[in-house]
Amino acid sequence: MTDFTYEVDADGVAVITWDAPGKSMNVLTREAFALVEDHIDRALADDAVKGVVITSGKKDFAGGMDLNVLASIREESGENPAQGLFDFTMNGHRILRKLERAGLDPKTNKGGKPVACAINGTCAGIGTEIALACHRRFMTDNEKARIGLPEILLGIFPGGGGTTRYSRMVGAMAASPVLLEGKMLDPKKAKSASLVDEVSADPLADAKAWVLSAGDADIVKPWDVKGWKMPGGAPYHPAGFMTFVGASAMVNGKTQGVYPAAKALLSAVYEGAMVPFDTALKIEARWFTHVLMNPSSSAMIRSLFINKQALEKGANRPDVADQTVKKVGVLGAGMMGAGIALVSALAGIEVVLLDQKQEAADKGKSYTADYMDKGISRKKATPEKKDKVLSLITATTDYDALKGCDLIVEAVFEDMGIKAEVTKAVEAVVGSDCIFATNTSTLPISDLARASQRPEQFIGIHFFSPVDKMMLVEIIKGAKTGDVAVAKALDFVRQIRKTPIVVNDARFFYANRCIIPYINEGIRMVKEGVAPALIENAAKMLGFPLGPLQLVDETSIDLGVKIAKATKAAMGDTYPDEAVDEVLFWMADEGRLGRKAKAGFYAYDDKGKRQGLWDGLSKFPEADDQPDLSEVQHRLMFAQVLEAVRALEDGVLTDIREGDVGAILGWGFAPWSGGPFSWLDILGAARAVEICDRLSESHGERFATPEMLREMAAKGETFYGRAEAQRAA
Repeated sequence: MTDFTYEVDADGVAVITWDAPGKSMNVLTREAFALVEDHIDRALADDAVKGVVITSGKKDFAGGMDLNVLASIREESGENPAQGLFDFTMNGHRILRKLERAGLDPKTNKGGKPVACAINGTCAGIGTEIALACHRRFMTDNEKARIGLPEILLGIFPGGGGTTRYSRMVGAMAASPVLLEGKMLDPKKAKSASLVDEVSADPLADAKAWVLSAGDADIVKPWDVKGWKMPGGAPYHPAGFMTFVGASAMVNGKTQGVYPAAKALLSAVYEGAMVPFDTALKIEARWFTHVLMNPSSSAMIRSLFINKQALEKGANRPDVADQTVKKVGVLGAGMMGAGIALVSALAGIEVVLLDQKQEAADKGKSYTADYMDKGISRKKATPEKKDKVLSLITATTDYDALKGCDLIVEAVFEDMGIKAEVTKAVEAVVGSDCIFATNTSTLPISDLARASQRPEQFIGIHFFSPVDKMMLVEIIKGAKTGDVAVAKALDFVRQIRKTPIVVNDARFFYANRCIIPYINEGIRMVKEGVAPALIENAAKMLGFPLGPLQLVDETSIDLGVKIAKATKAAMGDTYPDEAVDEVLFWMADEGRLGRKAKAGFYAYDDKGKRQGLWDGLSKFPEADDQPDLSEVQHRLMFAQVLEAVRALEDGVLTDIREGDVGAILGWGFAPWSGGPFSWLDILGAARAVEICDRLSESHGERFATPEMLREMAAKGETFYGRAEAQRAA
């Protein structure tokens, strides 16, 4: 079995079929790419072959390049990894250029063979780049199929010729949503965007028919014709100049300069537009290599692709039998419970949504109805799909309806007493093998499990709000939680298509343990007289989606007060955040509870739209001498990463991959960095210790260097190097 097979039909059309054995989605490897070239050579050399169609033997066309290939090339290249990556990229350009030219005479542009692509499902990355090199693209008329170039979302950019080809096809401005935003388009939108030429009920048949009718003029790419001009204007053209000025401003505005791939992509388009096509491909390859050599891109690929995929496939799943959920009971039909019911029903799981009052339960179910209505209005769902999803949800007040559930997810108020009552009521009804999960963000799982008769079947499942949008789910093992409960939670998260991390029980678990210090450091700086705008912009310039003050507005200030009071009660005299509470409690007393109240650290209009920082923060006068930007950024960054290291030291985290993926997906930790542990590896343990020692001297023990980090600095170790050594041992 090979990834690409070759067959010539009775009409003389050579069909190259991509069907990677043992994989649900085609991903390109080095060995497979060599096969593509062999098949192209074979077709071009055979006089009986009139043309070529490239298609897929799977339900989708392709998922892109196997990114592990890039890591292996870097390792194989020894002391000159950049040369190895550049040579690999240029070899790919050479193969696709051969496909694109397809035997055309270089002087007359005649005598070539037409090459079409029959895209029978979703197509991404190098799959799309192969399609762009073909002379015509036919895509299935399936509204669920998508095509695009999403590489930018992984910290790289389309380096297989896609950047150069697509920008020359439609112009820099029109190409930006696909190239710079990584948008995946449905077939009709893809045709409008010129990613495909035809939307077809039978792409393979239509591609074959086109191949047999195509002439020389149909297979010459525009940039290979004398006199070709860049759509929208080249950089030296007045219109093109304005396009690139605007694009540069947009990229810097959106990335704050911390995502190297976006700037490199724009540079490749800008420089490539002023030279012949083959030179432009070389420029693209150089910029692509430049990005691959940037530690940020390597970290993003590792965390957002390799590690994320490993966790979703059960990297840390206990070795027990399949625990697929058939019927889930969701207790509490508020915002969180309604969201859990929605994602469960969307995954085809039968749901019992229970609340104290039928009105509340019905309202929780209506959340799914409203969600589906929005999908219908955007043509992403149908009335039939809505009916099917709603039919899976039973809204009730009757605990007997929970009979037959193999998983319970409790999402009632954050109150130990109420949760204990619910636990006992449920266990009186459900079977002895039912797993009980509590959705809590702060309450210790081991304490909550005391109300259960079966603590080994009691586990924490911490969803992030809003449930339908947030991809991370934090699974928390209590002191007595058993392997079956962990496997059940992991299998459930996989069913609802989210990414799990598994952590051990401790105050605030992992995510909130790191988020709260970030928020508190921002509020503490307000009290010290640091300009609120400096605090917020320092965070955004680090790549955080929200500054700490905006984040506390979004999560609600009264929740912050509640958490602060509970933490102070638990910690007593060791409680470190009195300065934070002075600001936070005052805000709550002023009725400024955050976005939900249309009043918080930010001002809001009547519709709840943010208007800027609240001028009432002048109660805490800004100091005449403001700290350097780097000082503010170090405080915000280290407030989080030190807690991540302590969580690893304490055994709350057992896998740094979960720490990095969880940070990015859970609270948007500087995605360009690859996560807290990847960032510390980029920075270097020695430099991190140096900064920590300075911060702790200036700002207190919360910045004290963890022993693990100090030890790593002394040994010259990295977190990922250490983890690899431990796995190997």
